[in-house]
Amino acid sequence: MEQLLREAFSPTQLEILNDSAKHRGHAGDDGTGESHFTIVIEAPAFVDKSRLERQRMINAALGDIPGDRVHALAIKATAPSHPG
Repeated sequence: MEQLLREAFSPTQLEILNDSAKHRGHAGDDGTGESHFTIVIEAPAFVDKSRLERQRMINAALGDIPGDRVHALAIKATAPSHPG
């Protein structure tokens, strides 16, 4: 996921948190330890995009990963702030 997101957005910040341990035994936990993730990303590509547009852009960049290999994906996508 990290490589796909870096290639698609050249983010100024990117953090991918594996939350799978918090969901052990819950729906979608396939036992691999890689079922639930949080993505925190900041990229210029998100300027003037709504939250929904940003999420759609990220899902498109990740292709079949969400819904196929990853059960749950929380996305916190922001644009860099420009002071002044």
